[in-house]
Amino acid sequence: MTTDISNDLKKKVNGSLITGILVIVLGIVAIALPTVSTIFAETWFALILISAGIAKLVYAFQTRNQGESPNGGFIWQLLLSILYIGTGVMLFVNPFRGALTLTLLLASFLLTEGVFESILAFRLRPQQNWTWVLVDGIITLALGAMIWFQWPFDSPWLIGTLVGASILFTGISRVMLSLNVRSTLNLSNTTTNA
Repeated sequence: MTTDISNDLKKKVNGSLITGILVIVLGIVAIALPTVSTIFAETWFALILISAGIAKLVYAFQTRNQGESPNGGFIWQLLLSILYIGTGVMLFVNPFRGALTLTLLLASFLLTEGVFESILAFRLRPQQNWTWVLVDGIITLALGAMIWFQWPFDSPWLIGTLVGASILFTGISRVMLSLNVRSTLNLSNTTTNA
């Protein structure tokens, strides 16, 4: 019985290890082809917006007669669904403009986050290790500024490179966790056999 469980776990760990290796390869490909991965990520985002807009539209019609003001809520839900669908379609039809927009949005987000992190750091100043939050804020501000001042020239490659790096490190963490579980299983098997 124990060997069946152990064999099942080993199969799952091996599957996880193979998945991690494939994810690493995909991350490397995304970094090697940043423009392609930028357009892919932007198109994926557009499809998500369109899908969410359709879901909101269906929900709006399903619930149009519920609530205290039946038509007021319906109109707002309808407008939101149109916004989602319209934005998604615009991003889908014009992927290069969408990449420009998303890159500028990312720069704005990072600049805002950097300011907020820096303010938070000074609010945490009496606490120990508050400087880590300040360093985080400064680095985030610097990244946002670098993207902002390189815009629009960095738009074709930036999002794809960042997505690729994220995918790469996801794969690395999966491989490392799988190897850790594998070594734990091997250790427990040698202990059981001894």
